[in-house]
Formats: sequence, C-alpha cells, structure tokens
Amino acid sequence: MSSSAGGGRGLVIISGPSGVGKSSICNAVLEREPRAVWSVSATTRPMRPGDQAGVSYEFIDGDAFSRREAGGQFLETAVYCGYHYGTPRPPVEQALAAGRIVIMEIEVQGAVQVAGKMPRSTRIFILPPTAESLRLRLEGRKSEREEQLAARLAKADGEIAFARDSGVYQHFVVNDDLEESVLRVLDIIRRETE
Repeated sequence: MSSSAGGGRGLVIISGPSGVGKSSICNAVLEREPRAVWSVSATTRPMRPGDQAGVSYEFIDGDAFSRREAGGQFLETAVYCGYHYGTPRPPVEQALAAGRIVIMEIEVQGAVQVAGKMPRSTRIFILPPTAESLRLRLEGRKSEREEQLAARLAKADGEIAFARDSGVYQHFVVNDDLEESVLRVLDIIRRETE
C-alpha cells in the first residue's frame, strides 16, 4: 500500500456541531462494525480525571508536537483553548493498510486538511433536525451559561453553512432519531468501504 494508504479509502470522518450526537453515533459504529477502529488524537493539553493515555488521547508536550507537525506526522492539526490537537498519520495509515475502517471525529477545519491528504476518505456531516432542537440538546446538558450557549449556536450555524458550501462532505445525516442515524451512517460506511 502506498504511503497515502490508498488515498484514504476506509478512513471515515464524522463531523457536526457540538451537541448533535456525533460521539454517540461514533461509539455505536465502533460497537457494530467489527472492522472499525478509533483514531486517537494527540494533544498538548494535560490529562484530566478519567482520561486514559492512548485511549482518550496521546498526551505529548509542545516540543514533541511541533517536531511531529514539522515532520508531516499529522493528518490534521488544530488549536483549541491554547492547546494543540492533531491526528497522528502513521497509526491511521497502518490500520488502513491492514484493511481496517478508521473512525475519526473531527471539526470541519480538520476535515478540510484530511480531505486534501486522503481524498478517498468518506466524510459525513451530522446535522440537527432543526436549530431549535440543537438549542434544546445543548440546554439539556446544563453545562454552559447563556452567552456560551449563544456562542456555540452561532458556531454551529457557521459550521453547517461551511459544511454545505465547501464540497468537503459527501454525505449529510440528520440526527432526528439516534438509532436511525446510526443505521444510516453504517450503511454509508459499508457502501463506501466494500
């Protein structure tokens, strides 16, 4: 297999706004698709209670991150709240070369980067049924103040508009029923990877 692992065939990117149910869908796909493995991101942020090294993230320092980034070792990188995050390229390519399906949950900016490096990847954007339903889901978390909620909703509007207009995503799934959405995502993955 080439260093681009067949152009990324078997790599599945799942994106969507905060609160839309991406993680629930990804977890269900990993449980139900025996070929699927999770892509573990690297980060410079410190471990938090409940984190497991190598499972939650690969925790590395800023110098190591910079060296690996300069060496082209990440499929995508981003900075959130002052910490660097990236998807290590070698484990993804090794899993793809072994015939596995690699599930990657990343934001739209990361999807653009990966699409450029892995053009045969499958890119799925999860949509809320309505803007109001997304607001209700985020409010239900009770984890943010009103101004944080407003900022998240504004960001979601921008992400959705970008996803629709960018041409990066081949598939859009409206998550109005979790089980139905999981089945639709599994169907897309199986059609794209067989």
